[in-house]
Amino acid sequence: MYRILIVDDEDNIRRLIAKYAAYEGHETDEASDGREAVMKCRARQYDIVIMDVMMPELNGFSACREIRSFSDVPIIMLSARGAEYDRISGFELGVDDYVVKPFSPKELMLRIDAVLKRGRKKDEPRGDAPKAEIFSQGGLSVNLSARIVTIDGARAEMSPKEYDLLFYLIKNKNIALTRERLITEVWGYDYCGDDRTLDTHVKLLRRSLGPYARFIVTLRGVGYRFDTDA
Repeated sequence: MYRILIVDDEDNIRRLIAKYAAYEGHETDEASDGREAVMKCRARQYDIVIMDVMMPELNGFSACREIRSFSDVPIIMLSARGAEYDRISGFELGVDDYVVKPFSPKELMLRIDAVLKRGRKKDEPRGDAPKAEIFSQGGLSVNLSARIVTIDGARAEMSPKEYDLLFYLIKNKNIALTRERLITEVWGYDYCGDDRTLDTHVKLLRRSLGPYARFIVTLRGVGYRFDTDA
């Protein structure tokens, strides 16, 4: 059972999500604006937050930014706006998934389950601490064990999913990776999003890598390759 905070200024949307969540056996709490959501996240622990973007008092992006200052609770954004700019803004803030309205409540439940399953896998104990795994090429240094990336000596700050994508590309360097494989391995086999999510994260990752964005090569009609000879 998950404890879910549903944040939306529309009563009918909150009721619909709460109904499906209750059917799946989850506990829900509700907030009608971003400011109330921040207050509730400070007062109580949630397993995941479902956050609308366009709300009074404090919009979803601003609320997410405040929540991220004190909590790493998974967040799924809801929005009637599906523009790439909005998706990038959400992912840059550390949002775990992005769902465009109108949406299927059943699909939303699957996305919630997928996000939380991925989180549990990362937190599972792995026995003895592994030796540091470090990739270095030119001025790019990536410590996969510590999740630290430095570019020409300066530490780079990335979203969790950017790190996941970069590490998977590096572990499979010089191999052509299909879009389907990347989505399956990085987002999970049960991920029900679309290719735009992958493209958006590749764009963000290239921006974060600066001059070393050239290592991520687009393979038209196939996917991507992390090419150390690029």
